[in-house]
Amino acid sequence: MRRPLKPEAGTKPVTEALEFSVVVPVHNEAGNVATLIGEIASALDGRAFEMVFVDDASTDDTRTRLVELKAAYPMLRVVGHRKNAGQSRAIRTGILAARGPVVGTLDGDGQNDPADLPDLYRQLTRADAPHRLKMVMGRRASRKDSAWKKFGSRFANNIRQRMLRDDCDDSGCGIKVMDRDAFLKLPYFDHMHRYMPALMKADGHEVEFRNVNHRPRGQGKSNYTNFGRLRDALSDLRGVMWLIRRRRNPNGFDEY
Repeated sequence: MRRPLKPEAGTKPVTEALEFSVVVPVHNEAGNVATLIGEIASALDGRAFEMVFVDDASTDDTRTRLVELKAAYPMLRVVGHRKNAGQSRAIRTGILAARGPVVGTLDGDGQNDPADLPDLYRQLTRADAPHRLKMVMGRRASRKDSAWKKFGSRFANNIRQRMLRDDCDDSGCGIKVMDRDAFLKLPYFDHMHRYMPALMKADGHEVEFRNVNHRPRGQGKSNYTNFGRLRDALSDLRGVMWLIRRRRNPNGFDEY
């Protein structure tokens, strides 16, 4: 089990001792990135970490602002898609680019609180953690969304839980910390970020949950609607159930 990150004096730039990468997918979040980057840097001050912001072909000046912020934050890396590919692809691109063995993810709208990252990291890497624990996922204890949006999420979560039995009652929470290698071995498909607990468990891993803070959205507007999510969810659920049924887990392997 990896040792928990130990605070040191001053914020470190990216080094060979890097232990933690924070991946943030963004699309048209020009008004939120500066504040979010500052909050991540403050939450992880003194630790060997990097931030990987993935701009999913924004049509505003998100990418320009991110590049400008690199001068003030040496641990910031900016990756840009050449064309829009969606949140799941942006998360995967960021994790592929990440250099740390443990990766945390946040939504780019500022609703996830970076102050929760250290606790999620410590829970994953604690000395007495189960050997198969590969992800700790946030659970929004008190959501700061509209009643209509919360209703849509509850409806989708109830259907997903009944069909997948993944013990996750808040699949839409964007903040989570996970083992990088375990994530990269999962099958990729669009919207996979909403099925991470089920996919991790299907691969023989354990997942834990932790209550986290949730805040009102910063500037800009959401890129999703309830009807759009429901349409995609009905299609995705069939695919995820097929993937889980067809996966065969050997419980590891040995070399002789």
